[in-house]
Amino acid sequence: MSQVFRSDDWQRYRMDWHHPHRQLEPPAKEIAIVDDALAVLRQAGLPDVPYDREKMLAHRAAVAELFEIPWTAITPRMERLLYAINAAARPAHMIAAGVFCGFTFISNAGAAVGPGACYAAGQLIGIEIKPEEAQRAERNVRRIDPTGVARVVAADAVEFAGRFRDPIHLLYLDADGAGGKGKGIYLDILQAAYDRIPPGGVVLAHNSVNGGNRIQPYLDFVRDEHHFGASVNAVLDAEGLEVSMR
Repeated sequence: MSQVFRSDDWQRYRMDWHHPHRQLEPPAKEIAIVDDALAVLRQAGLPDVPYDREKMLAHRAAVAELFEIPWTAITPRMERLLYAINAAARPAHMIAAGVFCGFTFISNAGAAVGPGACYAAGQLIGIEIKPEEAQRAERNVRRIDPTGVARVVAADAVEFAGRFRDPIHLLYLDADGAGGKGKGIYLDILQAAYDRIPPGGVVLAHNSVNGGNRIQPYLDFVRDEHHFGASVNAVLDAEGLEVSMR
């Protein structure tokens, strides 16, 4: 089953890339749009577990205070949605591929570590292929999570996913492949991880709207009912997020 959630203003709602914590709209509007998206996701199979809005704000404040973020395309709406999905799915093991400075990673992992934690996880692993960016992301994450449950490694995501032996309860994709592959790498990473994604597992793919033609094979795969029970394109902003559930 393939569905689309689309906010009325997704084309007008734009991120200020170099001011990641700037408020783009009244908080009530941000909450309402994310709640509408979550309602569609719950109908498609996401666990009906509401997220704690105060914990989410505590998480956001800690990231604003402690993270070095040179730029990001992750909007406040997307940050909230990622946190809420993880708070609902509560993945024991999560892999995030292509984490840059760690902001998207902690938007997922922040539901289990730091001041936004609402459940206990096992392993939350961010993967960044550029060693210098992986080091910065790891420094950022350590400021919020001293436990090491959430960590960032410098690795090739396809290779890492292929050798990871534990179940992958949530897989987040935001990587770019080399040699012009771009977001086409999503399908390679997913296929490397696919047999470890259990029933109820969730796969999130950023740039579902602006990923270009290279993301289409990935979208065809996750929207095929033989691979996933449901897949929803959550279009809250100009980037979008494909949310697929086994």
